[in-house]
Amino acid sequence: MESKSGMALLRVLRGQRVNPPPIWMMRQAGRYLPEYRELRARAGSFLEFCYAPAMAAEATLQPIHRFGFDAAILFSDILTIPDALGRRVRFIEGEGPRLAPLIEENTWRFDDSALALRRLAPVYEAAERVRAALDPARALIGFVGGPWTVATYMLSGKGGEREGARRFAYAEPGRLDALLVLLVEMSAQHLAAQAKAGCDVLQIFESWAEMLPEPLFRRLVIEPTQALVRRVRALGVDAPIIGFPRGAGVSAGAYGTETGVDALALDHGAAVAPLRRTLPDGMPLQGNLDPELLTVGGLALENGVRAVLAAFADGPHVFNLGHGITPQADPANVAAMLRWVRGEA
Repeated sequence: MESKSGMALLRVLRGQRVNPPPIWMMRQAGRYLPEYRELRARAGSFLEFCYAPAMAAEATLQPIHRFGFDAAILFSDILTIPDALGRRVRFIEGEGPRLAPLIEENTWRFDDSALALRRLAPVYEAAERVRAALDPARALIGFVGGPWTVATYMLSGKGGEREGARRFAYAEPGRLDALLVLLVEMSAQHLAAQAKAGCDVLQIFESWAEMLPEPLFRRLVIEPTQALVRRVRALGVDAPIIGFPRGAGVSAGAYGTETGVDALALDHGAAVAPLRRTLPDGMPLQGNLDPELLTVGGLALENGVRAVLAAFADGPHVFNLGHGITPQADPANVAAMLRWVRGEA
């Protein structure tokens, strides 16, 4: 069996330049694949799907079987944490997640974290199943949502409405800070359990890092992420951690420098060269192809792939998208992207 040191993704995350770069995609297990849609049709609700270890493992492995990515990312969702804490999460087809908004409640109640971890046991079983079935040369990625991102869903009751959560951050700083402390601890425990179950790499998805003034970005994103990384390390986890502060703009440099993450994932709006000058020398970067190119395909896709490879050519790089792949993406374009990344076309 090949050791973990043979995984291309781990070599890059430890600071080595690998050619061609390892490649995986955010949301690579998902609705753009017909086999996923068939599997999803057999599942119950979306969360029931996430909590069904055999089905979640199958979904995780589908893109590996089809494309041979260098890493699998565990099929789950960032909102399993509030769901496990007793804040019931529902997914409405075509609309997304729904929770009871914390903003509307004067007193907040959360279930015990030990109970929450027991509720998340199916996620860890899915990770064990995937790691057992996965080629030893391929990494398994576990993940959580960033504390601020998960807090915005919990405060507003749904995604995309961050203004109310931002107002709450100004109006009720003590209550929000207490929520972030809870989410840091719960997220650290969740990441540690995923690592114990076989995940070789961990990623923090701070999907709502955009549109925050610098002082608020520091308080809501950088400081909780610092605390989360420190807590994961205190729990004995040495797996490399990738941070993805989507839409952070110029603040991404401070995020990469100060939070303690091992690698920085960039969205497709990030300017690589000026950002790299603000980061520690040799810091691994991940990204950042525009996902829409996987719908368009053709010469536009080829040029986009080559532009990304050129932009990241001077340091350790994990090829990825600048955000999750869309349901409209063509699997044939995904296959073409891999050929161009690997120099096979």
